[in-house]
Amino acid sequence: MTAASPGPTAAPAPRNHGGSLARSQRSLGDPRLEYPLWPPLPRGCPGTRTERTDFPLEVDYAYEDTPAGLFDAPVRAGLERWAPLLPPLDAPGLGEGATPLLPFGDGVWIKDESRNPTWSHKDRLNRVTVSAAVHEGAPGIAVASSGNHGASAAAYAARAGLRCVVLASAGAPPAVASFLRAYGAVVLPVPAPDRWPLLNEITDRLGFHPVSNLTRTHTGHPFGAEGYKTIAYEIHAEIGVPAAVFAPTGYAEMLFGIGKGFAELRRLGVTDRVPRMIGCEPAAGGPLSAAIRSGTPAAVVPVGPTDAYAISCAAGGHRGVRAVLDSRGAALLVTDAELSGAQAALAAQGIWAELSAAAGLAGLRQRTAAGEEFDGPVVCVSTSSGFKGLGVGAEPLEPVDPAWDTVSRLLEDAGIG
Repeated sequence: MTAASPGPTAAPAPRNHGGSLARSQRSLGDPRLEYPLWPPLPRGCPGTRTERTDFPLEVDYAYEDTPAGLFDAPVRAGLERWAPLLPPLDAPGLGEGATPLLPFGDGVWIKDESRNPTWSHKDRLNRVTVSAAVHEGAPGIAVASSGNHGASAAAYAARAGLRCVVLASAGAPPAVASFLRAYGAVVLPVPAPDRWPLLNEITDRLGFHPVSNLTRTHTGHPFGAEGYKTIAYEIHAEIGVPAAVFAPTGYAEMLFGIGKGFAELRRLGVTDRVPRMIGCEPAAGGPLSAAIRSGTPAAVVPVGPTDAYAISCAAGGHRGVRAVLDSRGAALLVTDAELSGAQAALAAQGIWAELSAAAGLAGLRQRTAAGEEFDGPVVCVSTSSGFKGLGVGAEPLEPVDPAWDTVSRLLEDAGIG
């Protein structure tokens, strides 16, 4: 790491800005380095950047001013419920959050994030990042995504009256492409290696606010992971602190955000412990697992073929490493076969998850099959709807002869009758 230079002195927090107690941005590369809350620094901490690693920033708060009873009131939809411990929510919401925590048997719970407004966990992130764009007076937002992030960003931009440019992939599922356009987003399918340089140009030339990554290793928007903390708050409100949280992991923003939420609960004296945070990545890549194995701040790895396109990432980020190390957690590699098995197990209990969204359950099944036991409940986060999967809608229904002989034979083949 290069020698860290002192960061700018953080400005005092605006105490009455929508109730937010956010006061500064702090480096994850060196927590001594603190920057003003505005403007957000999506290119990471300038004081810790090296030739190989960009370090993200997180938001710091005036925790001493946290309202008494913040965690006692009932959970309800809309991130306003948690406004004191979020950056200012200057963009209107869509009723995000308050997703169900479903019992799955044997002490396992499924946090079903497909119940968010655009059917994925990304709505929590985009409520916060689009709010930053509104606060900054940006004419629009820009995002590099072929799936959940792009669709969510487009929806929240539309809600806020902002333009949205999505740099997508020509291989995006047709249903997702339609989803993006429905919100009025400009969708530009470009080769994956060109997305991030182009995102930088759109940001610099047009003044659009970036709500996804701009750097070599992942930094992303410093406010984004803050939205994911609310998953931890909601889990705690229902079952307390679980023994572990298994989460699908791409860039690991959600893994970090959930871990930070539980760490805040402990810091504020609401709990006395945190769960183990366990990131579950496609075995075809796995930058978080590579960073943990090598002891590096972040890693970039080659990526092989996988149907888990939503979490197939070559570049990792330091957030995930911090989430795992700070909670004594783990990073797991799951195969497409394990993902398919977990997806089928979820469907058997009425939860239609995207293949990538089943990674948390796939990781838990992998560990329990290896004999690992947990002292307390375990939560698996299911991040998005099966509607987002590759090939959805590609097999239309074929007409069936309604004669009883035909129908009875088909039912018998299905084990009915």
